[in-house]
Formats: sequence, structure tokens, C-alpha cells
Amino acid sequence: MIRFLAVVERDLRKFLRNPMVVLVSILMPILYLIILGNSFQGELKNLPLAVVRMDSGPYAEKIMERLRSIEAGPRTVALYYAADQGFAMEGLKKGLFKGVLIIPPDFSRDILHKKTAEAGIFLDNSEPIASNSVRNAVSAAFSGIGSEFAAVREERARPLLRDIEVYKKIDYDQTLIPGVVIMAIFLGAMTTGVFNTVMDKFLGTEESYLMTPITKTDIVMGLLASGLFITTILAFLVLFISSLILGIYLWQVLTWQTVFAIFLVIVLSTLCLQGLLFVMLSRADHPRIVGVFGGFLNVILFFPSGAIYPVESFPWWLKAFSTVNPETYSVHAMRAIFSKGEGLGAVKGDLAFLAVFAFIMVAAATLAYKRRL
Repeated sequence: MIRFLAVVERDLRKFLRNPMVVLVSILMPILYLIILGNSFQGELKNLPLAVVRMDSGPYAEKIMERLRSIEAGPRTVALYYAADQGFAMEGLKKGLFKGVLIIPPDFSRDILHKKTAEAGIFLDNSEPIASNSVRNAVSAAFSGIGSEFAAVREERARPLLRDIEVYKKIDYDQTLIPGVVIMAIFLGAMTTGVFNTVMDKFLGTEESYLMTPITKTDIVMGLLASGLFITTILAFLVLFISSLILGIYLWQVLTWQTVFAIFLVIVLSTLCLQGLLFVMLSRADHPRIVGVFGGFLNVILFFPSGAIYPVESFPWWLKAFSTVNPETYSVHAMRAIFSKGEGLGAVKGDLAFLAVFAFIMVAAATLAYKRRL
């Protein structure tokens, strides 16, 4: 029994000598509750809907009143008014809007003359759940328009809402591919780069670096380069395999330009995450700390990125965090390239943010690394 208790005491002392591990072990479940609880809130809310209203008649106004009621009540949509149809469609393609509702100039007149009155809604179906929510909300606003009284028989003419999906048909599981690739990048970044430094410290082999003229810049850049090479290959393999599983043949849907755009997103995303992990863990001396922090960072970076749940439906504080989260821009760029077939021009803002973030993190990683015992 004494020997047994001695082993228990030794292990407990080792655990308590790492206060950061103790702290993160307490905070992580709480953060899981806060982040996951606010990342999956059931019904989607605040989905941006652009309205191009060309009709000032009573029925167009009635539809707008219903949409404003939905905006104020269930808050499924957030209304944006656009005077120009071209501007609204450009915003839809850039991801600023989830849908564009166009009410033509003769909408109310056609209803008054008992003609078929048509309105159109263009949907960004690269996120099927969000587009379905927008479609249902707008359909509810159109329901019963033009029927002042209960009709004895079905009227020959009634308001008709035509929905047009901007992109080719995309299943929900296919929309997860960009998020899966970003997850693979994170796991690759976590198991290379700074992890090797921590393992060298843990095994005592880092001391051999001090006997050589290798500088800390050489060490950091070398580890980042090797991690970048490995992670890039892993990300492309995950992209290829997951696409095959879901019945997508990349050689049929991707061009050399889109492959190059995906390559840039993967490289910049890897440098962002490698640099961030280096800044946070370069002075850690036990692999257990890497494991604990890895799970912590995975939750706070992946789930608020929009890979699974639309960013627009987040609470304000989580939405603010997503604006500085590199994975948000990685997911947005991957989805625009892979699901929408866009090129570099459509994701230049995402690439610019990732490039700046990567530069800052790599520079900070070099400064944070300590080349001494």
C-alpha cells in the first residue's frame, strides 16, 4: 500500500507542477459550453436578405410589413434595402447576402387586375440550411397576399414567388468539405512545427541545438517550413478523399486556376495556425500541454469560423471574435472556390487577411522562441 500511495503521490505532484494544464482543464469545459452553446442555437437568425423593391403599390408594402415583422419577431432575416439589382446580386456572390428578393414594378398592379404577379428570390445555395431558412421566411411573407377574404374556390391568379439558386445543386454534407479541410490543416499544424520543439525539450535533445551555430530564426523557419510541407500534402489528401466519398470528382469540377487558389488558401492558413501555435506553445516543455491547448484552440477557432453554422446567426461577441479568427477567412475562401467556382478575385480580401495574419504570427513566433535552457 505504501508503494502504491507513493506512485499516486508522484503522479499528482507532476500534474500540479503544471498549473497551466490545471487551469486549462478547468476552463476548457466551461468554454466548450459557452462556444458550442452559442455556435449552435437551433433556428438560424439574422440571415442578411437584400430587397430590391421596384413597386410602391399596396401589396408590395404588405410584403415589406410582413418581412419587417419577421425581422423584429423570429429574426430569421435581417433586411437590407438595395436600389440597384446589380449591386444586390454582386453582394450575393460575395457572400454579403444570403438571398436577394426582387419585387418587380408591376407586382401590385397585376394582383389588382387578377393576373399572376411574380416576384423572384435569388438564393446563395452554397449553404443549403441558410438558403432554406431564407426561402421559408420569404414564402411566409408572401402567403395569403391578395386574398382579402376566404375564397370559395381557388383563384386562377395569385402572387407567385420564384426562387432561383445561384449555384449548382449542393448537398449539405458537401458544404462541410471546406471545414473538413481546415480541420485537417489545424491537426497538421498541431502535430508538426512547435510540437517537435516541445518533444525535443521533453526528451532533452534540444540541448544539442545549443552546441551548434544554428540561430533561433533557423529553428523556427525550418520547423515552419517542414510543417507547411507536411500539412499542405495532408490537406490536399483530405480534400481529395472526402470529395470522392461524397461523389465529387475534382478533375471534373476544378481548373488549374481554382487548384492554385486552393493551394494559396491552404498555405496561408497553415502559416497562420503554425505561427499562432508557435507563439502560444514555443516555451512549453511537456507534450501534455500541447494536447490540452490543441483541444482548446480547436474549439475556439473551428466552431466560430462558419464551417458548420452561419456566422450571421452568432451573438454579437462571438461574431466579433469571428472577424479576427483566421479560420473564418479560410472557410469563406474555400467555400467560395470549391462550392461556388470562384477564382482569386473573389477571395482576395480573405487572402489578404490571411497573409497579414500569417506574417504577424511568424514574426511573433521568432521573437517568442527561446534558444537557451
